This record gives sequence, C-alpha cells and structure tokens, in this order.
Amino acid sequence: MGTVVLYSSVSVDGFVADDNDQPGPLFDWLTSGDVPLDDSGALRVSQTSHDYVRPYWDQIGVTVVGRHVFDLTDGWDGTPPSGIDHVVVVTHRPPPEGWNPEAPFHFVDGVEAAVARAQELAGERIVEVAAGDVGGQALAAGLVDEVRMDVVPVVFGSGKRFFGSVDAQHLLEDPDVVLPGERVLHLRYRVRR
Repeated sequence: MGTVVLYSSVSVDGFVADDNDQPGPLFDWLTSGDVPLDDSGALRVSQTSHDYVRPYWDQIGVTVVGRHVFDLTDGWDGTPPSGIDHVVVVTHRPPPEGWNPEAPFHFVDGVEAAVARAQELAGERIVEVAAGDVGGQALAAGLVDEVRMDVVPVVFGSGKRFFGSVDAQHLLEDPDVVLPGERVLHLRYRVRR
C-alpha cells in the first residue's frame, strides 16, 4: 500500500481556511513564482517549491476529502484536481442529483472505509487526505503515515483548523523536510507509531 499523507497549505497559527471557508492568501505562493508547476501555466512557484512539490504531486493517486470540501468546489466539475486519478469523498449522503456516475469520484461513509477504498485505488501511489475534519479523523484513527504542510506567513486568528477537532495528543517525528520557498515553508513529518 502507498503512503497516507495528511496535507494542506496552512496559516502560521494552524488554519486551512477562515471562519467563512475562505483560504485567503494560503494559496498565493502557488502563483508568486517564475516556474510553472503544472501544464496550465496558472500555477507558478519558486524553483525550490517546484522541486519539492512537483515530485510529490506526481506520486498522488487518490485524494480523500470530506463532503464539505466536495460541495465547496462543486466536485471540481467531475474532474479530480491536479491530475489526480480518483477522489474519495467521505459522506453520509449520496452523490448530488445528476452526478455523472462515470466520474472518478467515490462516495464512502466513514473515514476508515474511505482511506481503505483510497488505498485500493492508489495501489503503491500516495493517498492524500485533505487537512481539516476528515484529516484529523484519519490521524486520530491511526491511518496517517506522514503530515505535510505548506506554512504560509499569515495569521488568521480563527477558522478551520488543520487537524480539525482532534482533541488528543499525537506525536510526530522530527521534521525530515524544512524547506523555505517564496511566501511558504514546506514541512514534512512522519507520524510516530
């Protein structure tokens, strides 16, 4: 099975969105550089960020998100973001009415079942779990192998927390990546077992 990674851009004080579900400047680093990060050319980062992020993105087979993120993005119009093969949506509700059943989205009840389905689909590739409530649930359930965060120099004060509503201590190893980019600090931690 591939590695399960909890990931997102995050404010210095630990938020992935403000109280209104807006990311504010959290993704500005993705458009502030000179090096194209994808084929669209819309995402342009520093060379340092490119050399770290692009290989990671190329290894992702499946992303796991909550229904809230799915709804906020309108399901990416049925096309998984950033060239990912599949999206697994943690939800207690069925797909939206009129949803294309051929779209590579899988609606699963419960985070454990969602990560298991994602691992089946990903094979040896990475399963990325979006930070927030679903990511925190996956961490609390012992399903996460590593935590990656792109820390952006902004303080939100309140909002949606990177680890959701996790209310217990979870130890991480010392960071094995601490890499400054333009307007971002890339961090990677293994989860201590």
